[in-house]
Amino acid sequence: MKSLTLIGLILLGLASVLFYFIPDFSVVKLFEPTTLMGILAGVGIGLFTGGIVGYVSKGSAIKEAQRRKEYLQLQKDKKELEKQAAELAKIQHKSSENPYTNENPQI
Repeated sequence: MKSLTLIGLILLGLASVLFYFIPDFSVVKLFEPTTLMGILAGVGIGLFTGGIVGYVSKGSAIKEAQRRKEYLQLQKDKKELEKQAAELAKIQHKSSENPYTNENPQI
């Protein structure tokens, strides 16, 4: 959005310079109806273009934030599953340490 503002200021400056260099320049001509219509049309087109670009960039930023949030959630889920797998492996290892223990000794 800052780049759009910079481009707008550059174009406004260029328009001012071009208007200043016309052969019969006067400050009064800045307020003639045709000049004012041109200025208002330029501002309207700039606002319309800026609104569309802002809408598109905000939508893509929201989608990117949603993807990032889902990715972080998947990482958390993965860590939880790894912890559960480690605990399960530990339990299985303890139970299989001595398979020959006699739980029901015969007398």
